[in-house]
Amino acid sequence: MLYNGLKEGIYILHENPEWIAPFKEAFERAETPFEELILTKGSINLNIAPPQGVFWSRMSASSHTRNHTHSKEYARAVLSWLQTHNRRIINGLNVLEFEVSKVAQYLALNQAGFRTPKTLAVFGKEDLLSRAKELKTPFISKHNQGGKGLGVRRFDSLEDFKTYIDSEEFEEPIDGITLLQEYIVSKEFYITRAEFIDSKFHYAVKVDTSAGSFELCPADACNVNETSKIPELAGAMCDIGGAEKFSLREDINENTALIIQLENFLKAHKIEVAGVEFIEDINNEFVVYDINTNTNYNKVVESQAKMRAADKIVEFLHREFKKVKG
Repeated sequence: MLYNGLKEGIYILHENPEWIAPFKEAFERAETPFEELILTKGSINLNIAPPQGVFWSRMSASSHTRNHTHSKEYARAVLSWLQTHNRRIINGLNVLEFEVSKVAQYLALNQAGFRTPKTLAVFGKEDLLSRAKELKTPFISKHNQGGKGLGVRRFDSLEDFKTYIDSEEFEEPIDGITLLQEYIVSKEFYITRAEFIDSKFHYAVKVDTSAGSFELCPADACNVNETSKIPELAGAMCDIGGAEKFSLREDINENTALIIQLENFLKAHKIEVAGVEFIEDINNEFVVYDINTNTNYNKVVESQAKMRAADKIVEFLHREFKKVKG
């Protein structure tokens, strides 16, 4: 597809059609048209301006797991083109960098005063064991460019970690950066995912982690029914279909101090649509550990909410498009 010559409108930029179905249904309910720019192929003429419109980037850090290794580079090119011509972008270039780098996330969160897990970023494989000695056991590993729980494992000893590093089970991160991280003991077996639209709180989801699953995608398309490598890890979402896994957390709302702080953080970094995950530790302290700028919504929770997040997204995009049209 040649992206030049497109008509004005609302566009979703992405690389995974399986995650678009709930939004397509929401657009149909609102009788609002939209188009998709699927970032697996295409082209742009740099000498021609893009169409007027609203462009929502849903680029995913896990694109390489779907054989779309270069999609993030295609997204950088298209977003640069749009940004140069001052088009209205939801979750632009700077947000893409948060999506594909947990290092960027943690540095920004730390600077803003949030508590995050103590983290070491290790380049390559050679220094993994020596740097792991700086952490208390148990500790966990994860991929810097994550999504889908990539590379997330718990280790109770350095011996276990060494065995893993030297084995065929070792998962090589796509960008070569492995994160070694302190293990946060949660007060109870759940994590919370707060959803934000237009940088404003929409609802919070309580995710039961007692079964030990570790993938963090709430979309129905992520239902892989996989057993966790981290039985006690309080940071998990999958076995998506079960209503017992997901529920609205109504004690977390727009007046919660953490939510107010997160709204200010998202606005400062121009992150307009995101799901932010956090744990409450045994000392009742909030620990923020992930920002999902390519957020998906669980069908069970959407049915419980006063307003579906997907419908709120469409309302937001339509409102922004009317501003563009004047």
